Amino acid sequence: MLDLTTRYLGLTLSSPLVASPSPLSARIDTVRQLEDAGAAAIVLHSLFEEQITLESRDLDRHLSHGEESYGEALSYFPELDDYKLGPDSYLEHIRACKEAVSVPVIASLNGVSAGGWTRYAKLMQEAGADALELNEYYIPTDPDESGADVEAMYEELVREVCAAVTIPVAVKLAPFFSSTANMCKRLAAAGAKGLVLFNRFYQPDFDLEQLAVLPNLVLSDSNELRLRLRWAAILHGRVDADLAITGGVHSGQDAVKCLMAGANVAMMTSALLRNGISHLATVRGELIEWMEEHDYTSVEMMQGAMSQRSCAEPAAYERANYIHVLGSYTAR
Repeated sequence: MLDLTTRYLGLTLSSPLVASPSPLSARIDTVRQLEDAGAAAIVLHSLFEEQITLESRDLDRHLSHGEESYGEALSYFPELDDYKLGPDSYLEHIRACKEAVSVPVIASLNGVSAGGWTRYAKLMQEAGADALELNEYYIPTDPDESGADVEAMYEELVREVCAAVTIPVAVKLAPFFSSTANMCKRLAAAGAKGLVLFNRFYQPDFDLEQLAVLPNLVLSDSNELRLRLRWAAILHGRVDADLAITGGVHSGQDAVKCLMAGANVAMMTSALLRNGISHLATVRGELIEWMEEHDYTSVEMMQGAMSQRSCAEPAAYERANYIHVLGSYTAR
């Protein structure tokens, strides 16, 4: 009898397959479908810092100051009505999801600066969220802002959010730190119980006729998994936090790779948007088939089997692998 259960953020999940934030979690009917298809937990789409601040009108008044001079710049900031759910509606959505499904519901809070908006972490907990995913999406563009400044900002925000709640907090972060492993260790020390690897930064395109910047969302594929596998393998057993991989999980074999690298869960979005919610059941079936064929009786047996935990010198291993990859290429 296969045991697919895993532990993530102190929660016992029926399998390592988790639905990550997407438009699919914005409606109760699709949330139910995610559970029916095999999602062991559901991470809701994000509530943004800007939504909360806009609703309070503090930021709105600030941006409106000098509007005649800076009207074009203001057009880049979305109106509150452009978001799917405002802050109060988001809290109601958490309650409705908790009533609709029996799997854990993880709320998502997207922001970068410490401030009063973080009180919504506590409100999400009070609304019934089983855990919170803090999505820190920030691209430093100021040449005078140092890497140390950015890291301190991340650390302060995690500490502030974790202090506001008693439910576990996972941090969804980017891989672009000078020392990703050290940053992850610091975030765990600041209170993060989980690390989600990694955020996908969406690259805009240019419209050369209109001379405009175009938003361009490209769904992931399995090739994006490699970066996540590398860092999960490096971090497994070396930071005091659970690991989730998101971005590039499209098949049962992708999920197996995540577990072998050391992840507690494999999160899916693009595969479900491309193939439909029922694809979750397909991936679960592929995972079970692989485990049976390779004589694994539990997910726990697989976790970290291909991590660097048993390697005395991970940095030297990475260097050797780099040299090996370059040396193995043959020009046609």
